[in-house]
Order: sequence, then C-alpha cells, then structure tokens
Amino acid sequence: MNLTISVPSIGCSSCIETIAKAIQSVDASAEVNGDAATKSLNIESQLPEVKIRELIAIAGHKAA
Repeated sequence: MNLTISVPSIGCSSCIETIAKAIQSVDASAEVNGDAATKSLNIESQLPEVKIRELIAIAGHKAA
C-alpha cells in the first residue's frame, strides 16, 4: 500500500528518520520518504493505514 500522509510536526530530516524507524520496526520492508518542507511522508508498506498512523504517534508526531 502506498500512502501520502501529512505530518505537520515534521521539522527536519531527523523527524522523518524517527518515524521511518518506528514504521520499519514493525514492517522491515517498508519504505518511508519524507519532505520536511512540505511536512509530508510517502510510505510504501504492507501495514494498514491505521497502524501506520499509530506508529507515527508512537514516534511522537501526529498525522493530519
């Protein structure tokens, strides 16, 4: 599943890296790319969207 999710609290590449690690801890094959300027993530994962949003929250961010 390919998702684009807005995460307003993303401020830098470290934020994106933290979220990517959280998602990849559950789905090792997930690909997470982000853009701090647009505060968005492009995620390719087998996880359902609700789980991805939960993992973003666990990483300390809130998906819009």
